[in-house]
Amino acid sequence: MKAENKEQGKKAEPTKSELEILQVLWKHGPSTVRFVNDRLNEEKRAVQYTSTLKLMQIMFEKEILKRDESNMKHVYSAAVEEQKYKSFLLDRFVDSLYEGSAASLMMQLLGNKKASKKELDEIRALLNKLDKE
Repeated sequence: MKAENKEQGKKAEPTKSELEILQVLWKHGPSTVRFVNDRLNEEKRAVQYTSTLKLMQIMFEKEILKRDESNMKHVYSAAVEEQKYKSFLLDRFVDSLYEGSAASLMMQLLGNKKASKKELDEIRALLNKLDKE
């Protein structure tokens, strides 16, 4: 049953609020609810402490977060690796919206957002590397 819950946590489509919490934890490392709530209020939007606490407790139950209870203040950390989780979510996104076509996604993305010269150079370098493989 525990392994089943772990798989569900990895496969569950996270809410926008859950992703915001994960982004704070990925960026800053293990943190208290107060720290996460303060970062959300500074970087994202106004959020009540009790809302952040409840959501992080739910995320812990879903095994998206880990919790260190050895101190008086509980410290939470992401139970999912950032790159693996982003890759999983991106694959689902491309499959569902672009019928699995990375090219369609890139054409849409580059048509919608103005890329800087540096970003375009990085994209060209990646494409050149992929051509050589």
